[in-house]
Amino acid sequence: MSGRAAPFYCPYCGDEDLRPHESGHGAWECASCNRAFQLKFLGLLTRGLQRNDVEGDGT
Repeated sequence: MSGRAAPFYCPYCGDEDLRPHESGHGAWECASCNRAFQLKFLGLLTRGLQRNDVEGDGT
């Protein structure tokens, strides 16, 4: 897996002309609308996960 996942488009204007920003990991700048933004992975959500090994299921 690569160290940096690139966004496909700017979340503000929708343009695809993005470059890594000098402020650090996850920071991007849009050449079209002249905005800088940062992306961050927060973690996995537990909702929607289902367990298959339920105890006492009677089988």
